[in-house]
Amino acid sequence: MADTMQFDLVSPERRLASLEVAQVQIPGADGDMTAMPDHAPTITTLRPGVLSVSGPAGSEDYVVTGGFAEIGGGNTTVLAECAYAKADMTQDILDQLIAEAKSAHEAASAQALDDAAKLVADMVAMGEQIGLSAS
Repeated sequence: MADTMQFDLVSPERRLASLEVAQVQIPGADGDMTAMPDHAPTITTLRPGVLSVSGPAGSEDYVVTGGFAEIGGGNTTVLAECAYAKADMTQDILDQLIAEAKSAHEAASAQALDDAAKLVADMVAMGEQIGLSAS
């Protein structure tokens, strides 16, 4: 069993990380999961939350708003809708993300209201998880 695997985090704007890591904690749409070297191949969607990686170079946290994670035996790749290093998150960024989620909620059809309400709740919970509050 390998000790590390390749981890890449990419958003439409940029590549945020390309690291050798021991594990990746992923905020999956159906629950949190941890990917480690030699993990069974898996693809999962992401919910808004904190993605954490740890490895020989230390630990890093990233805030993601959604997207997909592809886990293979020797690598994990996350394609995020929007992502920030946790250290770069500010109250203004969180407020903007929540405002966009609320706008989507207000514009949603009756069928999509539950999904949009969950998105708002996940954004608020993500902010609380990193020490910021919804306004």
